Amino acid sequence: MRAKPILDVHEKPKAPQWLILSLQHLFAMFGATILVPMLVGLSPAVALISSGLGTLAYLIITKGQIPAYLGSSFAFIIPITSAIALGGPGGAMVGSFLTGIVYGIVALLIKKLGYKWILNLLPPIVVGPVIIVIGLGLANVAVDMAMYENPGAHPDELVYSLKHLMVALTTLVITIGSAIFLKGIFSIIPILIGIIGGFTTAYFAGLVNFTAVKEASWIAAPDFIIPFVNYTPSISLAIIVIMVPIALVTLAEHIGDQMVLSNIVGRNFVKKPGLHRSILGDGVATIIASFIGGPPNTTYGENIGVIAITRVFSVFVVGGAAVIAISFGFIGKITALIGSVPSAVMGGVSILLFGIIASSGLRMLIESKVDFGEKRNLVIASVITVIGIGGAFLKMGDFQIPGMALAAIVGVVLNQVLPGKDKEVGQLDVLENKNDTVA
Repeated sequence: MRAKPILDVHEKPKAPQWLILSLQHLFAMFGATILVPMLVGLSPAVALISSGLGTLAYLIITKGQIPAYLGSSFAFIIPITSAIALGGPGGAMVGSFLTGIVYGIVALLIKKLGYKWILNLLPPIVVGPVIIVIGLGLANVAVDMAMYENPGAHPDELVYSLKHLMVALTTLVITIGSAIFLKGIFSIIPILIGIIGGFTTAYFAGLVNFTAVKEASWIAAPDFIIPFVNYTPSISLAIIVIMVPIALVTLAEHIGDQMVLSNIVGRNFVKKPGLHRSILGDGVATIIASFIGGPPNTTYGENIGVIAITRVFSVFVVGGAAVIAISFGFIGKITALIGSVPSAVMGGVSILLFGIIASSGLRMLIESKVDFGEKRNLVIASVITVIGIGGAFLKMGDFQIPGMALAAIVGVVLNQVLPGKDKEVGQLDVLENKNDTVA
């Protein structure tokens, strides 16, 4: 028998309890949400604001029926970096906007045609390997931050630092220990605990500079990137092919989150309020982020974990976390403190986090019972992995499709054209088997 919730979806907690429960959600998403903008060169404060605004928009669009928090998407780290290199931060924002539009189009199609077509287009044999590529493709970023004083520099100019490596490894050990040994709500926030522990270690190692924190004001406007103010939007084919195909991955991740959340709460969110509404909510959140300079948003597994542990399903609690996140984005001292975190600390956390992303792709393949005894599955996974991690790209003049996007496109095509698709066990089977039993 399913355990009764402490607070159901539409129940409002009392003020003191409300604050504590909302802070739990804030802490759960905080480390990952600020890590993405720090890696790609965007403002962590803006990312907090966009995650809060996006979550509130999501709650409105889903009629206050799905208690989900939205934060920065790791799937877009490499595409955003590539888009910034190609067209500056404005180029990345245009790409994010177009990705949000794709979400809206998919939501409209699901409203008209149902959801089975999207699950057939994006089965685990395609999405699992692409997620693995996302995690492993970021491996060198994590290692560079952990090992060098100047990560991101030309390979010939990198300066190895044993001190940075020791701080990174200490951060990694603290993060792993938190994930494995801590219980309750603390087991959900190992990233935040790891950053705090690593930051403390880095301080005593002499790697932290508090000058910017001392000089920052308490209330400050973050570094928004606003169209027609900070840049003139310009749509290019290159930006489209860098950013938009990643929507294939995040859409599949979104569907997986809805499956998990439906089982936790005991309601079929795919049918009510509908998958089209939740996907539209993701799209609108990403569009909001693109208007102010934040990374694309997606539903967060960390916050789903908080809901599972606490049995607090209240959308008011999730909304409270969103309001607090928005408030934090305007506190200059907090923004400066986030900016003072050394790259070695972020490198230590990223080693685990990017590995977990890759492992989650493997987990999807296992849970979906993908049979690698079938040659078509072996071929699809192999091609996606090598193209994505190997950095293959398609270039014709100024037009270029980077490795991750190319891997996703090739995977979708192979899945459609190779024989044996009728034997495939995918998300459609898993979704129907699970959600048909949800009360």
